[in-house]
Amino acid sequence: MDLHNLLEKTVNGLGYELVDLELSPKGRTLRVFIDKQDKEGGIDVDDCVTVSNQLSRVLEVENVDYDRLEVSSPGLDRPVKKPEDFERFAGQDIQLRIRMPLNGRRNFQGELLGLRDGKVALRLDSGEVELDLENIEKARLVPDFG
Repeated sequence: MDLHNLLEKTVNGLGYELVDLELSPKGRTLRVFIDKQDKEGGIDVDDCVTVSNQLSRVLEVENVDYDRLEVSSPGLDRPVKKPEDFERFAGQDIQLRIRMPLNGRRNFQGELLGLRDGKVALRLDSGEVELDLENIEKARLVPDFG
């Protein structure tokens, strides 16, 4: 059984989006990050309780062995993973790291311009750059406190 697919199906069925899943090194703690695109003010405690209760039941039925389940909001520095995310958050600042360096560089921060032919487009201080989606190791939004 694929844990990610099980969790995603359950979370989506409740009307939320599975943003990310983390397993502790020994797999004893499951951390689930959820979001709801059209929810004003973002995810709150009631949302986390709803999802946690449902996931606990599903994990028990599926005999998933774990000690602790944590459900939370992805935070202001939300991970950006799926192609749809790179479109959805166009216009916002993003920080990302790529696996294979581009011109000797692996870390980038700038304005996310969206996807162009399967590449993530960024506006940097030095101009625009396009990065292969498959080469992105980690990407997060940069919170705007201004």
